[in-house]
Amino acid sequence: MSSGQQARAQAAAITPSEQAAERERAPAERVRALFDGHPLSPGQRRIAQYLVDHLTEAAFLSITELAERAGVSQPSVTRFAAALGFSGYPALRDVLQPIALSAVAGAPDSPEQTRRNELQAAVDAEIENLRDVRRLLADTNQVLDIGRELARSVPLTVLGLRISVSLAEYFAYAARRIHPDVRLVTGGGSVAYDALLQARAAGGSWVLAFAMPRHAKETLAALRVARRAGLRVVLITDGTLGPLVDEADVALTAGTGSRLVFDSYAAPGVLSAALLQAMSDADPERTQARLESYEQAADQHGFFL
Repeated sequence: MSSGQQARAQAAAITPSEQAAERERAPAERVRALFDGHPLSPGQRRIAQYLVDHLTEAAFLSITELAERAGVSQPSVTRFAAALGFSGYPALRDVLQPIALSAVAGAPDSPEQTRRNELQAAVDAEIENLRDVRRLLADTNQVLDIGRELARSVPLTVLGLRISVSLAEYFAYAARRIHPDVRLVTGGGSVAYDALLQARAAGGSWVLAFAMPRHAKETLAALRVARRAGLRVVLITDGTLGPLVDEADVALTAGTGSRLVFDSYAAPGVLSAALLQAMSDADPERTQARLESYEQAADQHGFFL
């Protein structure tokens, strides 16, 4: 289990006595305690003060919204979170949200009620991730252009390693119904390299890659091989910075839900479905013909109830 998962597991296992002691502190004091002992720039102090003054709302804002309301840039919010010792703004927000919930709801009556609030906070965080995806999809031209490029790439390679395997498998399973040649890569190392080189040799032009945290080094190595082979890369990931993004021709961000011991992927799933729709729209006649053929075969062989 990663250090982040260990922290989440420990937080979920707080004893009733620890919960009572924590509730005795006012929410604002608990937020200020996060900043104590950390030298902050004027801009970072402005973010901190906004969080204290607007805790119940600010704890559920996206990084874009918080930056706008605090009057700073998005990178400033990222640097602020790093200055406090967090891996990024999502990790800071994960700490702020239960404090905000306690301020709204008051002290829970029991540990069971606390647990229910934690689960609701996880859902609230995913709702915010979905709102971010909704804003991303406001530019329909971008999504349609990407879908058109993926539809034209024959074969189309879909890459997802380790924790990202499930997202890649879902996309490839659905894409095979509307695309003539989808190649799924879920193993790293030389297996991935061979598959990427073969896809390029067969005429493929694009790779759709999924990279969810914790990001695997072998994913980065595979993307570099793809680029050297002449393949272009669409990357679905959780952040806008880092070496993975540097290797992508197009990077689409979809946050992961990190409130629970294991991450949840509502936003990447919706973004994947949107790209599948864009691929369908790129060649509706081919899509219709392939879907009809699939349904006929499924009925003939009795695949479904």
